[in-house]
Parts: sequence; C-alpha cells; structure tokens
Amino acid sequence: MTPAELAQALKEQARQRGFTLAGITSPDYPPHFETYRGWIQARHHGEMGYLGDDRALERRADPRRILPECRSILVVGMPYHPPPVSPTNQATPHGRVAAYAMGDDYHLVIPPRLQKLMAFLEEQVGHPIPNRIYTDTGPVLERDLAQRAGLGWIGKNTCLISPKNGSYFLLGEILLGIELPPDQPFTSDHCGTCTRCIEACPTNCILPDRTLDARRCISYLTIENKGDIPEDLRPLMGEWVFGCDICQQVCPWNQRFGQHRPEPAFEPRADLPFPSIAADLSLTPQEFNQKFKDSPLKRAKRRGYQRNLVIAAANSDDKLLLPVLETAQAHDELLVASHAKWASEQLKNSTPRQP
Repeated sequence: MTPAELAQALKEQARQRGFTLAGITSPDYPPHFETYRGWIQARHHGEMGYLGDDRALERRADPRRILPECRSILVVGMPYHPPPVSPTNQATPHGRVAAYAMGDDYHLVIPPRLQKLMAFLEEQVGHPIPNRIYTDTGPVLERDLAQRAGLGWIGKNTCLISPKNGSYFLLGEILLGIELPPDQPFTSDHCGTCTRCIEACPTNCILPDRTLDARRCISYLTIENKGDIPEDLRPLMGEWVFGCDICQQVCPWNQRFGQHRPEPAFEPRADLPFPSIAADLSLTPQEFNQKFKDSPLKRAKRRGYQRNLVIAAANSDDKLLLPVLETAQAHDELLVASHAKWASEQLKNSTPRQP
C-alpha cells in the first residue's frame, strides 16, 4: 500500500470498530496551546494539578516529548447515547448522571479497540510501529488534535462539535511512529453568534475564549472536586450527581445531528441516568463497588457520589427526603455527613414542590 492507501485503510478499520469519526494529523505545535497555558496560569483547572505541571505542559506542546518517533497521530471519536428526557412520573426523587457515564467506562472500551487498530496497521506494514494509545488519559490536547485531523471544531462550550454528528462522542488517539498523510484541518466555526450554551450554564462557568472555569463547572464539582463543594454553587447543581449535559443539550448541532447510532457498550445500566437518591445514599462501600463495577461513576468514589446525592436531595424540594438526610448526617464519611447537615437545613426551609 502507498501511505495514502494505508491511511485510508486505517480510518476504514476504525469506522468498522465503532469509531464514527476518524482522521489523521501531524505532531506539530497545537494551535491553541497558548490559550491552554493561559487557562492553567489563571488556575481555571482547579485542583487538577496534573494538567499544569511543567512536564505535562511540555508534552502537550509537543507530542514528540511523549513518543520521540511520533510522525503521525490517528484521532478517533466514538458516539454515546444522547441524554434522555428526564422522567416526569418517577415515583422517588432521583439524581441525574451525564449521558457518557450511563454505560461502561470508556477507558475500558476504547483502548482495546485502538490496540486492534495498531495490530491491523503493523500487519499491513509487516513490522512493529512505535506507538502510544490514549483516551482522555495522556498529556495531549485532544480537541486540538481532533480539529486538526478534520473531525470538527471546538465550540463555545469547549466541546468538539462534528457538523454531521454533534458532540456526543468520546475521543481517542494513537501516536504513531510512521508517517501518514494528514487530513485537512477543520477550519470553519459553525457556532456563529449562538450563545445558547453560555446562557444555559447554571453556574456561568463558560468563558469567552472557549474555555471553562472548571472550579464552577458541575462536571468538575461532581467528579474532580474531592472535598467540600462551595455552598453558593450547591443550589445551582440541580439534580446532577455525576457530570452535566446542559451545554450540550441546548446546542443546535446536537438537537439536529446528535441522534446517531451509539456504541452498544454505552447502553444505559439499570437505574441510570436517573438514580434513586434514597436508594443510592444507602449503598455500603461493597454495594457501591459492585453496582458501579466498570462504570465511570467509580471515579467520584462512594464519598463523592453520595455527597452529590445529598445536594440533589436538597435541590429536589421533596420533604419526604428529610428522614434520609437525617440518617445521612451520621454517615461514615464526614464529607457526606457535613453536606447532609447543610442539605437538611435547605430542605426544611424550601417551598414544598407542587404535585
């Protein structure tokens, strides 16, 4: 095969393995690296210190710092289910989980398929190829690479948006020690004057330069923040207990094109994406680990997840949850107990929800 034929065959293999999007780019300097550096300097990354250390910055600026032999990068996108409409007839108060987390953990789904793509590529060329495989784990600017590989543009909500698929997909990359012809970068910006995502964000975390103040983002607060959630932000979190989909739900590109066929591994598990607040607050460590085995929710850990549940209870305005919150004040995790005490006071003083 010629390099062009090899690149085309590789992308076709990617599509056959569930990656709706596939493109190739070079390991050149990322076009938005200075924006990223400024984001770090402004401390908008919150407690995610691993994003901003000097070594990580050097690697994000030059993928060859990760893989010296890197000459090309394959970037892929795997679709997941769009968020469903919240049920109006659910018998018990519920939380809400981001759509990407309804099924299996993508960290367990995507890398094995990328490894199979590497096996295909090495079979075609007849020898091993130096490589690094990542999906939201390595020190690379994924969305920059994806835009440069022609997959879409970075929207005002910071998500990568495909003009044919919306933004409900997860990215993965293979750094390749072989030179393949790159695809044309996606240079158009189709957000235009639309500001729906900015206006819809409950915590006003979306910044003008297409970055987020993570310290105010509901996804960060419910997953990456391992300690107390600031009291002024708790009422703004609504029923979200793991992640948030709001800025994607209001995006016109998702409303028009976000209904593509999702990967079966991301089929919603039982009780998701609307977990029962009362039931999940009673989970023991063993029950939590069993229920969420191989699920993204394990990232929040039991203490973080149940901390989020008591905040959702306060925001539910359902006073039937008061006994549940009183029990939670004696929780074995002090973090949950302290948030439950706050939630109880909020719920006692709330206006009862109309039937």
